[in-house]
Amino acid sequence: MPSSICGLLAVVFLAAGCASVGEKTKFYTLSVPSDTRGKDPYSGYSVTPIFIEVMPVGVPERLARPQLVVSSKGQGGELLVLEQARWSSPFNHELRDALAAAIAGKIGAIQVIRGGRLPGQAVYRIAVELSQFDATIGSSVNARFDWTITHSTQARSAACYSLISESAGDSIESLVKGIQYVVAAAAESISENLMQLNGGGAASCGFTEN
Repeated sequence: MPSSICGLLAVVFLAAGCASVGEKTKFYTLSVPSDTRGKDPYSGYSVTPIFIEVMPVGVPERLARPQLVVSSKGQGGELLVLEQARWSSPFNHELRDALAAAIAGKIGAIQVIRGGRLPGQAVYRIAVELSQFDATIGSSVNARFDWTITHSTQARSAACYSLISESAGDSIESLVKGIQYVVAAAAESISENLMQLNGGGAASCGFTEN
């Protein structure tokens, strides 16, 4: 191969390597904002302490990773794994922590560690599954959350779901805010269901929020 061509290829590979190294990885969190679209925090605090145990959240296998997974804005529906845009931990772990913190904050509950509660201590176990999820830059974030709430010592339980949609702008930051809103809305719905159960009533389930 002529030396001039070899030199040109070396420059191209070097430039490509520098561009790759120069791309800074950004990390994001699912921490729920203190309020959502100006809504007041849920005010149904219980007079007596409520103990909750949020189980690991089930998510589609493609999402169980730290990288953001988004859909392309087009008819092809191509999935993109963004290596330079990551959650601070795998998405399923981030989602569980964000939901648990938000629910505890909204109703004034105390989180208990699985297997670490005192003998005889009553607790609400919350199991959540993200059964549908689609995040498209420049379009929207759409999700379906299914959950069950079970009291450890009494025959009180609920099985509910929520379909949530939020618009998203053309940037990664805007998409992340849309996902944060979806998580915040799910946490609010779960909190309301839990307080309904705790008050002796039936949980109202199955609705769409936009």
